[in-house]
Amino acid sequence: MSEVKSSKKIKGIRQFFVPTLVVVAIALAFFSGTLWQKVKNLESGSKVENTTAQAPNAAPAAASLEDIKGIFDKDVIKIGDANRKVLFVEMADPSCPYCHIAGGFNPELSASADTQANRFKYVSDGGKYVPPVPEMKKLVSEGKASYAYIYYPGHGSGEMGMKALYCAAEKGLFWEAHDLLLTNTGYTLLNTTVKNDKTQSQAIANFLKSAVDPVFMKSCLDSGKYDARLASDQELATSLGIQGTPNFYVNATNFAGAYSYTDLEPTVNSALQ
Repeated sequence: MSEVKSSKKIKGIRQFFVPTLVVVAIALAFFSGTLWQKVKNLESGSKVENTTAQAPNAAPAAASLEDIKGIFDKDVIKIGDANRKVLFVEMADPSCPYCHIAGGFNPELSASADTQANRFKYVSDGGKYVPPVPEMKKLVSEGKASYAYIYYPGHGSGEMGMKALYCAAEKGLFWEAHDLLLTNTGYTLLNTTVKNDKTQSQAIANFLKSAVDPVFMKSCLDSGKYDARLASDQELATSLGIQGTPNFYVNATNFAGAYSYTDLEPTVNSALQ
């Protein structure tokens, strides 16, 4: 009798768990497929999902003004010094889609991001988003601001692109290389062809040849001279409270995400007074 009851109990357990396991398996398969497609969309540049632009950070910034000034004494990409009224610091990854949008040279990604609200469609394309980096560049060129660019792996395929920026900065050609890499063609190159593959130095050099001598660029990339800089940049970014890209400081005010320049502008204007 006890064996019959035991058998019925086991049968009942099986009847409960088998359908449940099937549902769980289907859910996992759906989630995995959806996640894979999102990754493929990001890599192909066909659509940007899961915006990293955040609401203004309510938490106190991790860096003081003295911390920000100190960056301009470190071995980082920098234009200008700590004595200007406005100090811009950008933490970014050349392979990050929202870094591209903030960079101002990728209208394809800009138009595909957050399509329902069109939050990131450039003003030049009929939207309301003003990419902040070109506006920063203008102020730097006018001598009103200084700028530092620090690498943080926000998307995962930007190591070779970042080392190319180090090499370009060595020749005083950071903006020229930056503006090319931040195009949609540059995005596709970094995320689908080059990634972090050191053997793709020639592909990077060829792509940037209109900005930087390709012989120098390939030699610089192959030398490995900037490999350690990737780690030191990440450590510095982490010390500033960075957890994602893009991330900006305007003096000691932190803007964590792909903010429009219209959000940064009041802080900039206040510092310039």
